[in-house]
Amino acid sequence: MVNPGIRQVGEGILFAGLGVAALIGWLSPPLALALGVAFALTLNNPIPAFSHKLSKSLLQASVVGLGFGLNLQAVWLAGRTGFAFTVATIFGALLLGLWIGRLLKVESQTALLVSSGTAICGGSAIAAVGAVIGADKKAMSVSLATVFILNAVALFIFPPLGHLLGMDQHQFGLWSAIAIHDTSSVVGAASRYGTDALAYATTVKLSRALWIFPLALGLAFIKHRKSSRVAFPWFILFFLVAAGVRTVCPQGVAVYDALQHAARSALVLTLFLIGTGLSRDAIRKVGFRPMLQGVLLWLVVSIVSLAAVTHFARP
Repeated sequence: MVNPGIRQVGEGILFAGLGVAALIGWLSPPLALALGVAFALTLNNPIPAFSHKLSKSLLQASVVGLGFGLNLQAVWLAGRTGFAFTVATIFGALLLGLWIGRLLKVESQTALLVSSGTAICGGSAIAAVGAVIGADKKAMSVSLATVFILNAVALFIFPPLGHLLGMDQHQFGLWSAIAIHDTSSVVGAASRYGTDALAYATTVKLSRALWIFPLALGLAFIKHRKSSRVAFPWFILFFLVAAGVRTVCPQGVAVYDALQHAARSALVLTLFLIGTGLSRDAIRKVGFRPMLQGVLLWLVVSIVSLAAVTHFARP
């Protein structure tokens, strides 16, 4: 039997080694996520709380860095193109998710959180809505785990599906931004598809994230929780500032490209850290009904948005 102390040291060394490999580009985004999940399911994350905080900060920094690869005109065009799809799918997904949750007799808080996470932007929406409605820990953990598992699946299957269906980069970027829950998985999937797909997906997803505010404020009004506060996602503003800097001062292309490259490297590390958060305990907590609600809602949103994007979306 291996000494517990030696085991912990070994896990720490392996954890650090995989993190470094992800950061320096030895691992692709899906491989980094897969190794993170494998690590969480077979070993123990030596720093779970720190990993969670670091992954959140790295994701936000990565999104800002990716802004240096765009100009404001591209941001405007991508956001304008995805606006109609965003509005339709957000309200459609919310209503459909609540209906499915009621049909499956999913606990009301969990049903609302899963629906919000699917409709807008995964964990960020769940955190905001959960704070507004005063969701209990079980509802939060179940909904987050449901969305996390589906995010991991999407990162692996969306790029091959896009190629199989013959989608161009504009179509795939728009589809992934609408149909994949979290920003990290959207950026990871789109970065595998191409530069243009990444530009469209990032911009549309960030514009989608802004809908957290009207949703949270509306729920606060309904619940009469006037003291509820929703934290402003400043990284979205900084993303626009980064794009603005490149637009106004195009001479620093080498610097902007370096920052964008660093952002992509940080994103791979982020995916590894996110993967290490999928523990066996998290999977056990999900249960059959919330997962079925999440899967059914995700499938409908994915299929409907795919049909809309491939038939109507044009660069």
